[in-house]
Amino acid sequence: MEIKKPAIAGTVESSDCLVSVEPGDGKIDFSLESSVANQFGHQIRKVTFETLERLGVDNVKISIVDKGALDCTIKARIEGAVYRSADQYKDLPWGGAIQ
Repeated sequence: MEIKKPAIAGTVESSDCLVSVEPGDGKIDFSLESSVANQFGHQIRKVTFETLERLGVDNVKISIVDKGALDCTIKARIEGAVYRSADQYKDLPWGGAIQ
């Protein structure tokens, strides 16, 4: 899937995260801001890269501001931002790429 324009999903409320995506420079450029990065940064990175791979995204600048979000929330926010960026609002592949 191609990232066409900047998009965001989520909030900076407790137990959530704010995900920002924009077109990349031919690679995945990942940045993370989290008060729990020392404990869970590796897991957040793993979930991010797995979700992007499942969505077929390999050219993106992605930034996550984490406020204690669970893995399922991180996945949902990444999916939301990616689909918004691709201008895909209808016929989302529920049960397919979105899991």
